[in-house]
Amino acid sequence: MTGSFLEVVCPDCENEQVVFQKAATTVNCAVCGTTLATPTGGKAEINGEVADTVEAR
Repeated sequence: MTGSFLEVVCPDCENEQVVFQKAATTVNCAVCGTTLATPTGGKAEINGEVADTVEAR
């Protein structure tokens, strides 16, 4: 796999959300709307604590 899915903790409301490591669009928190990932052309800039890497099933 060329990218991974990351479990990111929102810095504002502490909601845990799964985000693609190479997100092509801005990803906002589903609860409070804070930006969690910003695309950079490669790996996304993650704005929050990465809690875990989600394993492929």
